[in-house]
Amino acid sequence: MLIQESYKDVPTKAGGNMRVFIFHPTIPNYPQAKFPGVVVFSEIYQVTGPVARFARQIAGQGFIVAAPSSYHEFTGPEALAYDGPGTDSGNAWKIEKKLAAYDEDATLSIDLLLSLSTCNGRIGATGMCLGGHLAYRCALDPRVAAAVCYFATDVHSHSLGEGLNDDSLQRARDIKGELIMIFGKKDNHVPPEGRDLIRKTLHEAGVCFSFFEASWAQHAFIRDESSKGRYDPGLTKVCFEMLLELFNRTLRSDLGPRAGGEQEIEDVC
Repeated sequence: MLIQESYKDVPTKAGGNMRVFIFHPTIPNYPQAKFPGVVVFSEIYQVTGPVARFARQIAGQGFIVAAPSSYHEFTGPEALAYDGPGTDSGNAWKIEKKLAAYDEDATLSIDLLLSLSTCNGRIGATGMCLGGHLAYRCALDPRVAAAVCYFATDVHSHSLGEGLNDDSLQRARDIKGELIMIFGKKDNHVPPEGRDLIRKTLHEAGVCFSFFEASWAQHAFIRDESSKGRYDPGLTKVCFEMLLELFNRTLRSDLGPRAGGEQEIEDVC
Protein backbone atom coordinates (compact mmCIF):
# COMPACT_ATOMS: atom_id res chain seq x y z
CA MET A 1 0.00 0.00 0.00
CA LEU A 2 1.31 3.46 -0.90
CA ILE A 3 1.83 6.13 1.75
CA GLN A 4 1.46 9.91 1.67
CA GLU A 5 3.42 11.81 4.30
CA SER A 6 2.59 15.23 5.70
CA TYR A 7 2.38 17.01 9.04
CA LYS A 8 0.16 19.41 10.92
CA ASP A 9 1.16 21.86 13.63
CA VAL A 10 -1.49 21.75 16.35
CA PRO A 11 -1.75 24.53 18.98
CA THR A 12 -1.61 23.29 22.58
CA LYS A 13 -2.57 24.78 25.92
CA ALA A 14 0.63 23.43 27.43
CA GLY A 15 2.80 25.59 25.19
CA GLY A 16 3.94 25.72 21.58
CA ASN A 17 2.55 23.98 18.54
CA MET A 18 2.73 20.21 18.56
CA ARG A 19 3.87 18.91 15.19
CA VAL A 20 2.00 15.73 14.30
CA PHE A 21 3.58 13.72 11.50
CA ILE A 22 0.93 11.99 9.40
CA PHE A 23 1.49 8.80 7.42
CA HIS A 24 -1.56 8.13 5.27
CA PRO A 25 -2.20 4.96 3.24
CA THR A 26 -3.61 5.34 -0.28
CA ILE A 27 -5.23 2.86 -2.64
CA PRO A 28 -5.39 3.81 -6.35
CA ASN A 29 -8.97 4.22 -7.64
CA TYR A 30 -10.48 4.35 -4.15
CA PRO A 31 -10.60 8.09 -3.35
CA GLN A 32 -13.25 7.58 -0.65
CA ALA A 33 -11.39 4.80 1.16
CA LYS A 34 -11.59 5.03 4.93
CA PHE A 35 -9.02 3.65 7.32
CA PRO A 36 -8.61 3.27 11.08
CA GLY A 37 -6.33 5.72 12.86
CA VAL A 38 -3.32 4.86 15.01
CA VAL A 39 -1.40 7.24 17.25
CA VAL A 40 2.30 6.33 17.39
CA PHE A 41 4.14 7.74 20.38
CA SER A 42 7.90 8.05 20.22
CA GLU A 43 10.68 7.30 22.64
CA ILE A 44 12.46 10.19 24.41
CA TYR A 45 14.14 11.26 21.15
CA GLN A 46 10.91 12.41 19.43
CA VAL A 47 10.10 11.17 15.90
CA THR A 48 13.42 9.69 14.84
CA GLY A 49 14.20 7.57 11.80
CA PRO A 50 13.29 4.30 13.56
CA VAL A 51 9.99 5.78 14.79
CA ALA A 52 9.14 7.07 11.31
CA ARG A 53 9.94 3.68 9.77
CA PHE A 54 7.73 2.01 12.37
CA ALA A 55 4.94 4.45 11.49
CA ARG A 56 5.34 3.74 7.77
CA GLN A 57 5.13 0.00 8.39
CA ILE A 58 1.82 0.47 10.18
CA ALA A 59 0.48 2.89 7.57
CA GLY A 60 1.45 0.45 4.83
CA GLN A 61 -0.97 -2.05 6.37
CA GLY A 62 -3.92 0.31 5.98
CA PHE A 63 -3.88 2.57 9.04
CA ILE A 64 -3.64 6.36 9.17
CA VAL A 65 -0.77 7.08 11.55
CA ALA A 66 -0.37 10.25 13.59
CA ALA A 67 3.02 10.59 15.32
CA PRO A 68 3.17 13.60 17.67
CA SER A 69 6.35 15.35 18.76
CA SER A 70 6.20 15.19 22.54
CA TYR A 71 8.52 18.02 23.57
CA HIS A 72 6.90 21.04 21.91
CA GLU A 73 7.08 22.97 25.20
CA PHE A 74 10.87 22.75 25.18
CA THR A 75 12.15 22.47 21.62
CA GLY A 76 11.20 22.17 17.96
CA PRO A 77 9.79 19.08 16.25
CA GLU A 78 13.18 17.82 15.10
CA ALA A 79 14.35 14.47 16.43
CA LEU A 80 16.99 14.39 19.14
CA ALA A 81 20.23 12.61 18.38
CA TYR A 82 20.95 9.16 19.79
CA ASP A 83 23.90 10.50 21.75
CA GLY A 84 24.74 11.78 25.20
CA PRO A 85 23.28 15.29 24.86
CA GLY A 86 20.17 13.97 23.10
CA THR A 87 19.62 11.37 25.81
CA ASP A 88 20.16 13.91 28.58
CA SER A 89 17.68 16.35 27.05
CA GLY A 90 15.07 13.67 26.42
CA ASN A 91 15.30 12.30 29.95
CA ALA A 92 15.18 15.77 31.50
CA TRP A 93 12.15 16.92 29.51
CA LYS A 94 10.37 13.62 30.19
CA ILE A 95 10.03 14.57 33.85
CA GLU A 96 9.72 18.33 33.37
CA LYS A 97 6.64 17.98 31.17
CA LYS A 98 3.34 18.00 33.05
CA LEU A 99 1.26 14.83 33.05
CA ALA A 100 -1.77 16.81 31.89
CA ALA A 101 0.26 18.01 28.91
CA TYR A 102 1.04 14.44 27.87
CA ASP A 103 -2.67 13.67 28.05
CA GLU A 104 -3.50 16.78 26.04
CA ASP A 105 -1.09 15.61 23.32
CA ALA A 106 -2.91 12.28 23.15
CA THR A 107 -6.34 13.91 23.04
CA LEU A 108 -5.30 16.31 20.28
CA SER A 109 -3.74 13.48 18.26
CA ILE A 110 -6.95 11.45 18.47
CA ASP A 111 -8.99 14.55 17.61
CA LEU A 112 -6.83 15.13 14.54
CA LEU A 113 -7.29 11.58 13.28
CA LEU A 114 -11.05 11.70 13.83
CA SER A 115 -11.27 15.02 11.98
CA LEU A 116 -10.02 13.39 8.78
CA SER A 117 -12.75 12.43 6.32
CA THR A 118 -10.71 9.33 5.50
CA CYS A 119 -10.73 8.01 9.09
CA ASN A 120 -13.35 5.39 9.84
CA GLY A 121 -13.67 6.50 13.46
CA ARG A 122 -11.75 3.63 15.02
CA ILE A 123 -8.57 4.52 16.91
CA GLY A 124 -5.60 2.54 18.19
CA ALA A 125 -2.34 3.55 19.83
CA THR A 126 1.17 2.22 20.10
CA GLY A 127 4.62 3.38 21.11
CA MET A 128 7.99 2.40 22.50
CA CYS A 129 9.79 3.22 25.75
CA LEU A 130 8.32 6.59 26.85
CA GLY A 131 5.92 6.11 23.96
CA GLY A 132 4.84 2.75 25.36
CA HIS A 133 3.70 4.50 28.53
CA LEU A 134 2.03 7.24 26.48
CA ALA A 135 0.19 4.63 24.40
CA TYR A 136 -1.02 3.11 27.68
CA ARG A 137 -2.25 6.50 28.86
CA CYS A 138 -3.81 7.14 25.45
CA ALA A 139 -5.87 3.98 26.05
CA LEU A 140 -7.42 5.69 29.09
CA ASP A 141 -9.43 7.64 26.49
CA PRO A 142 -12.58 5.59 25.77
CA ARG A 143 -12.23 6.36 22.06
CA VAL A 144 -9.18 4.08 21.88
CA ALA A 145 -10.15 0.52 20.97
CA ALA A 146 -6.69 -1.05 21.18
CA ALA A 147 -3.12 -0.25 22.23
CA VAL A 148 0.21 -2.01 21.86
CA CYS A 149 2.78 -0.85 24.41
CA TYR A 150 6.41 -1.73 23.73
CA PHE A 151 8.63 -1.82 26.86
CA ALA A 152 6.66 0.98 28.54
CA THR A 153 8.86 2.80 31.04
CA ASP A 154 7.87 4.47 34.34
CA VAL A 155 4.48 2.73 34.56
CA HIS A 156 5.55 0.47 37.42
CA SER A 157 7.32 3.30 39.26
CA HIS A 158 4.61 5.96 38.82
CA SER A 159 7.36 8.34 37.69
CA LEU A 160 6.20 9.97 34.45
CA GLY A 161 6.06 13.75 34.21
CA GLU A 162 6.53 16.65 36.60
CA GLY A 163 6.45 15.54 40.21
CA LEU A 164 7.27 11.92 39.34
CA ASN A 165 3.84 10.81 40.52
CA ASP A 166 1.67 9.63 37.63
CA ASP A 167 -1.61 7.77 38.12
CA SER A 168 -1.35 5.37 35.17
CA LEU A 169 -1.75 2.14 37.14
CA GLN A 170 -4.34 3.67 39.46
CA ARG A 171 -6.52 4.43 36.43
CA ALA A 172 -6.23 0.99 34.84
CA ARG A 173 -9.99 0.44 35.18
CA ASP A 174 -10.53 3.36 32.78
CA ILE A 175 -9.09 1.30 29.93
CA LYS A 176 -12.00 -0.01 27.87
CA GLY A 177 -10.06 -1.21 24.83
CA GLU A 178 -7.68 -4.16 24.49
CA LEU A 179 -3.99 -3.95 25.37
CA ILE A 180 -0.82 -5.79 24.46
CA MET A 181 2.08 -5.17 26.83
CA ILE A 182 5.46 -6.23 25.42
CA PHE A 183 8.69 -6.45 27.40
CA GLY A 184 12.07 -8.13 27.27
CA LYS A 185 12.96 -10.14 30.35
CA LYS A 186 16.42 -8.58 30.27
CA ASP A 187 15.01 -5.03 30.22
CA ASN A 188 16.73 -3.30 33.13
CA HIS A 189 14.50 -0.22 32.71
CA VAL A 190 11.50 -2.26 33.87
CA PRO A 191 12.66 -4.91 36.37
CA PRO A 192 10.85 -8.22 36.96
CA GLU A 193 8.97 -6.90 39.99
CA GLY A 194 7.84 -3.92 37.92
CA ARG A 195 6.51 -6.13 35.14
CA ASP A 196 4.78 -8.30 37.73
CA LEU A 197 3.11 -5.23 39.24
CA ILE A 198 1.81 -4.09 35.87
CA ARG A 199 0.44 -7.53 35.04
CA LYS A 200 -1.19 -7.95 38.46
CA THR A 201 -2.78 -4.50 38.32
CA LEU A 202 -4.24 -5.06 34.86
CA HIS A 203 -5.63 -8.44 35.95
CA GLU A 204 -7.24 -6.97 39.05
CA ALA A 205 -8.68 -4.07 37.06
CA GLY A 206 -10.37 -6.44 34.63
CA VAL A 207 -8.54 -5.05 31.59
CA CYS A 208 -8.58 -7.17 28.42
CA PHE A 209 -4.88 -7.60 27.73
CA SER A 210 -2.09 -9.84 26.50
CA PHE A 211 1.31 -9.78 28.20
CA PHE A 212 4.42 -10.90 26.33
CA GLU A 213 7.93 -11.18 27.76
CA ALA A 214 10.73 -12.33 25.47
CA SER A 215 13.28 -14.23 27.54
CA TRP A 216 16.41 -12.93 25.78
CA ALA A 217 15.32 -9.37 24.84
CA GLN A 218 16.64 -6.14 26.31
CA HIS A 219 15.19 -2.64 26.31
CA ALA A 220 14.69 -0.97 22.90
CA PHE A 221 14.97 -4.27 21.03
CA ILE A 222 12.81 -3.01 18.13
CA ARG A 223 14.96 0.05 17.42
CA ASP A 224 16.90 -0.59 14.22
CA GLU A 225 19.35 2.30 14.74
CA SER A 226 21.78 3.07 17.57
CA SER A 227 20.31 0.27 19.67
CA LYS A 228 23.68 -0.46 21.34
CA GLY A 229 23.54 -4.05 20.17
CA ARG A 230 19.98 -4.69 21.39
CA TYR A 231 18.09 -4.69 18.07
CA ASP A 232 16.45 -8.05 17.34
CA PRO A 233 14.81 -8.08 13.88
CA GLY A 234 13.32 -11.54 14.26
CA LEU A 235 11.61 -10.69 17.53
CA THR A 236 10.59 -7.30 16.14
CA LYS A 237 8.76 -9.10 13.31
CA VAL A 238 6.94 -11.38 15.77
CA CYS A 239 5.79 -8.40 17.83
CA PHE A 240 4.66 -6.51 14.74
CA GLU A 241 2.50 -9.48 13.76
CA MET A 242 0.93 -9.30 17.23
CA LEU A 243 0.23 -5.61 16.64
CA LEU A 244 -1.36 -6.31 13.26
CA GLU A 245 -3.52 -9.11 14.64
CA LEU A 246 -4.90 -6.82 17.34
CA PHE A 247 -5.41 -3.79 15.11
CA ASN A 248 -6.90 -5.79 12.24
CA ARG A 249 -9.32 -7.46 14.63
CA THR A 250 -10.38 -4.39 16.61
CA LEU A 251 -10.10 -1.60 14.02
CA ARG A 252 -12.00 -1.78 10.73
CA SER A 253 -11.27 -0.43 7.24
CA ASP A 254 -13.94 0.77 4.79
CA LEU A 255 -12.81 1.16 1.17
CA GLY A 256 -15.99 2.78 -0.11
CA PRO A 257 -17.08 2.40 -3.74
CA ARG A 258 -14.47 1.77 -6.43
CA ALA A 259 -13.97 4.82 -8.64
CA GLY A 260 -12.51 2.99 -11.66
CA GLY A 261 -9.98 4.40 -14.08
CA GLU A 262 -6.38 3.57 -14.79
CA GLN A 263 -3.52 4.30 -12.46
CA GLU A 264 -0.82 6.42 -14.02
CA ILE A 265 2.58 4.94 -13.20
CA GLU A 266 5.41 7.45 -12.91
CA ASP A 267 8.73 6.52 -14.51
CA VAL A 268 10.83 7.09 -11.41
CA CYS A 269 13.40 5.09 -9.44
